[in-house]
Amino acid sequence: MSIELSQPESVDTASTVGSRTAPPARPREVIYRHTFLVRLTHWLNALAIVVMIGSGLNIFNAHPHLYWGQKGSELDQPFLSIGHVQGPAGERGVTTIGSLKFDTTGFLGVSKFNGQELHKAWPSWLTIPSSQDLADARHWHFLFAWVLAVNGLVYLLWSLLSRHARRDLVPTVGDLKSIPRSVLDHIQLKHPTGEAAKRYNVLQRLAYLGVITLISLMVLTGLTMSPGFNAFAPWLLDLFGGRQSARSLHFICASGVVAFIVVHLVEVVLAGPINEVGSMITGRYAVPQDHK
Repeated sequence: MSIELSQPESVDTASTVGSRTAPPARPREVIYRHTFLVRLTHWLNALAIVVMIGSGLNIFNAHPHLYWGQKGSELDQPFLSIGHVQGPAGERGVTTIGSLKFDTTGFLGVSKFNGQELHKAWPSWLTIPSSQDLADARHWHFLFAWVLAVNGLVYLLWSLLSRHARRDLVPTVGDLKSIPRSVLDHIQLKHPTGEAAKRYNVLQRLAYLGVITLISLMVLTGLTMSPGFNAFAPWLLDLFGGRQSARSLHFICASGVVAFIVVHLVEVVLAGPINEVGSMITGRYAVPQDHK
């Protein structure tokens, strides 16, 4: 986040009622919050992540089981599995996590698409492409994986060189001490106003650092699953405990990114979607006034 104060935009709202003059409204302050590079990399990342999640779920459908270790087959015991079983009322979707089993019919394992019942781990409306096509899904996934990796690298280099990361993302000691207060404010749906709204709060800083870490791990674990890259960097297999462990970590990190996106979108709506989304398009942000 690059913040550069612009000249406040003020509107003369003075009006007269009889012989009395109402006090003028406080001037509306607009700041330059996001630089062009931040906005560009943000939207490219959003596009890449959406395509990668959809295509990744299609790839997962080809073998809907997760293991730890080097190898994974039908003879091994997965720690997560999504499938279907024949029940008294017909096919039922079942999701297994460890020793726990959940009936997920209608969403995971067994779902409907265009009126047709499908036996797939993830429903067709979530996958790219919607049909089960491992080859096409891998093509989409690998293409946008490079978009995400290159775009992310550009953002990281710029953040370090411009000191954006140190200035706007790394929390200070004072920020860390304010975590309880910030958590309480978010629970009460209170959002920063005035000067506090011009910078990221501590939970935003920690969340953005967290998602950067998750995306970095996604890239590394994705490379670990590539036999060609293993020849170049065999130490990655040792680092992540084998190809199947890397696949499982890849899925877990992707799930963490999805959780971040959901929370992020909820916060955007609660904070004012027009102002928040507009600032990520134009760079200009109207600072919420402090009504104290």
